[in-house]
Amino acid sequence: MKSRTARTRTSLVLAVGALCLAFTLSMSAQVQTTTSTQAGNATATTTVERGEVVYVTGNDLVVKMEDGTIRHFANVPETTKITVGDQQLGIHDLKPGMQLQRTITTTTTPRTITTVKSVTGTVWNVSPPLSVILTMENGKNQQFKIPKDQKFNIDGQMVDAWGLKKGMKVSATKVVEAPETVIAQQRKLTGTMPPPPPPPADVPILVVEEVAPPVQVASATLPKTGSPLPLIGFLGLLSVTSAFGLKALRTRLAN
Repeated sequence: MKSRTARTRTSLVLAVGALCLAFTLSMSAQVQTTTSTQAGNATATTTVERGEVVYVTGNDLVVKMEDGTIRHFANVPETTKITVGDQQLGIHDLKPGMQLQRTITTTTTPRTITTVKSVTGTVWNVSPPLSVILTMENGKNQQFKIPKDQKFNIDGQMVDAWGLKKGMKVSATKVVEAPETVIAQQRKLTGTMPPPPPPPADVPILVVEEVAPPVQVASATLPKTGSPLPLIGFLGLLSVTSAFGLKALRTRLAN
C-alpha cells in the first residue's frame, strides 16, 4: 500500500514538473518583446606611435620606438598595409631604416538598450509573490515568474501580485534598461623610406714626384793644396822655345 502511494506521488510530481516545463518552454512564444537602442554623444581620442624599422624577416618585425624601447611584432598579418606616399606596402616590403607611424583613433559611444516585454492573459492560478499562471488567448496556460515590485493592470488599476484573483484579465509590462559602452578603434599605418646613403667622401690623390738626384759640378777653383809652379815653368819653357825659334828665323832671313 505504501509503495503504491509512493509511486502515485512520484507520478504526480513528474506530471507537475512536466507541466511547468511546458509552461516555461512555450512562454517565450506568447510574450511580446520590443528592443530599442538610444546612443549618446561619442568621444574620440587619438594616439600616435612612431618608430624605426630595425630588423624584418618573414612576418616578424622589430621596431625601435621613439622613446628608445625595442618592440617585437611577431606574425604580422599579410593584410597589414603601410601607406608610403602613394603606395601600399606589405610586411615583406619593409626595410631597415624606414620610419613608421601608427595612428590609433579610439571612439567611445555610450548607449542604452531598452527591452520592453508585455503579456496579456487571464489569471488561472497565482502564488504570490513568486509566480502566476495565465490563460493565454490561444487557450493555453503558461506560468510566469513575477519580478520584484511588478505591477499588473486590472481594468485600469495597478495592483501587485497579492491583488490578483482567478479569472482576472491582466496585462503586465516589464521594462529593462541596460546601459553599455561601445568602443571602436581605427588604425592607420604610414611610413617613409630611409634617406639615400651619403655620397662617398672625396679621397685625396697622392701625387708622387720623381726628384732627380743632385748633380755635382766640378769647381774651377784649384784646391788650396795646388801650386802654380808647374804652370810658371811651362810658360818659361814656352818663352825660351819661342826666342830660339825667332833667332833661327832671323839668321835664315839674313843669309
